[in-house]
Amino acid sequence: MSQPPPSQGGPGEQEGFGAPYEPRPGAYGAPLPPRHQPPPGPYGQPPTAPHGYPTPGPSPSGGRSRGRVAGLVSAALAGVLVIGAGVWFAVGGDGADDGKPVATGSTAPEQPGADPDPVRKPAPTAEQFNQGREKGEAKVRWVQRNGVDLPGGGASALGPWVVGDVVAKAMYRTASGYSLDDGARKWSLRLPSDVCAAPTLPTADGKIVIGLMTDTSTENSACDKLQMIDLATGEAGWSATFERAPTQDGLSNIVMAISGDVLTIGRVGRTDAYRVSDGKHLWDKLPGPCQSYGLAGGAVLLAAVGCRDRPAGEAEADDVVEEVRRIDPATGRTVWTYKPGKGWLIDSFHSVDPPVISLRKGGAVEGEWAIAVLNTDGTLRSRPAPGDDVPEARCTGMRRDVGANLDTCVGVAADAGTLYTATKHRHTDEGLTNDVVAFDMSTGEKKWKVPAPPGQTLMPLRVEGGKVLMYLAPPGPRSKAKGVGGGIVALGPDGGAPRAVLRHPASAAATERTFTDPLVLHSGGRSLLMLTHVSGATDEEEADLSAMIAFGD
Repeated sequence: MSQPPPSQGGPGEQEGFGAPYEPRPGAYGAPLPPRHQPPPGPYGQPPTAPHGYPTPGPSPSGGRSRGRVAGLVSAALAGVLVIGAGVWFAVGGDGADDGKPVATGSTAPEQPGADPDPVRKPAPTAEQFNQGREKGEAKVRWVQRNGVDLPGGGASALGPWVVGDVVAKAMYRTASGYSLDDGARKWSLRLPSDVCAAPTLPTADGKIVIGLMTDTSTENSACDKLQMIDLATGEAGWSATFERAPTQDGLSNIVMAISGDVLTIGRVGRTDAYRVSDGKHLWDKLPGPCQSYGLAGGAVLLAAVGCRDRPAGEAEADDVVEEVRRIDPATGRTVWTYKPGKGWLIDSFHSVDPPVISLRKGGAVEGEWAIAVLNTDGTLRSRPAPGDDVPEARCTGMRRDVGANLDTCVGVAADAGTLYTATKHRHTDEGLTNDVVAFDMSTGEKKWKVPAPPGQTLMPLRVEGGKVLMYLAPPGPRSKAKGVGGGIVALGPDGGAPRAVLRHPASAAATERTFTDPLVLHSGGRSLLMLTHVSGATDEEEADLSAMIAFGD
């Protein structure tokens, strides 16, 4: 289809949205230990690796490190560019565990000024949590402890992927599947090297393809191996090594997405597609001087691409223009293109159907932000103007140090008629809190605003049955609310008071707070919280860390 008319302009005509995430101590628990925060590079940017590519590490803000992606896009100087929701949205132990569910919690993080060498108390068990459960509260089904000796800095967990009664994830050098019912390990697949990337969603029949490092014994190892896995059984399928681009290639940072039976991989200098079922290579490279650095799969395949304004030998970083494309996954053909305007960066995909895109111009903290709501043909439908209610999404890029998928944020959800966004967290006497704001998808006008309970925060997950499902975090330690845990609540398109869908027990609130920026799953009357990066200040703390917790009767 043809491109949208130039009269659409850029999103700067409306008031900008806030950054998807500005890290702050205490939000959803303690931040990563200092040893996991790499020193900043020049001008506050992430440290860079050889060739100017940012090194993997927790993003300073947003759903991904824009410094990382900006560096990848700047690789267009060499004539190339970078890289690449389901009923469940949004970690458990590694395959080195004993195969039994570890029903245990985790002590709350130490507070500033605390005894530097406190006596560690045994972590509460699920049974102990449930002994203090009040009427109307769901029980803790199981809590999974990490139990794995990870390398310095810990490891990022990719997934989770839910297939039937199995929840699976990949971390470090193992992929594992666990029972949703009791957390018992159902299968474990030892991998030959470190996991370095994976799609956010599997195929409809439960297949996933993960990226592996070629050789983890060197610092410059490439993420260029593929391994297909049947998530229901843990059986390894086909494997392949994809080719480097003829020019500079950044194989340490790739993105992956699955749409139908097709896996698409984006990276510096090249975009490739493989059939998931049999590993057949389908196509490579997008047409023209453009390559994908961000992908979102599912019902349709959306790509964030960077294009050069001038020939490769003459191009400079400022000459790279970003756009959103819907791509036919089977052929690589562009179905439609949306151009947000020069200087705007595609920061994350909140929805592919309908298309809802987060945009940014300028720095990660001081820059402008906007959300573009598109029609199914890629033309601009609306640009919501939030006014003083600055939206904020929370994305796994803040925690994960591998992969760079742009479709792993919580805090924004949409259906055909309404866009729901969480607002930027604000400090009160009772701790952090925020609001949820609804916008008309067609006009961008604000419909209503609903506050979270005092000392708690609300993060939209998805829209189901005309209602937005949201994660309600437990109150902070300073909150006056006693006997209150987290949970899942719902709001209809007309607003009103949030209705409780699943109440997490207050007895587990302290442990629930240790899940820093978790991915949250909810389905079938049960919920699950997962850490995206597992790490601890000591080996003992790391082994005892609660990495996944499940609630529901």
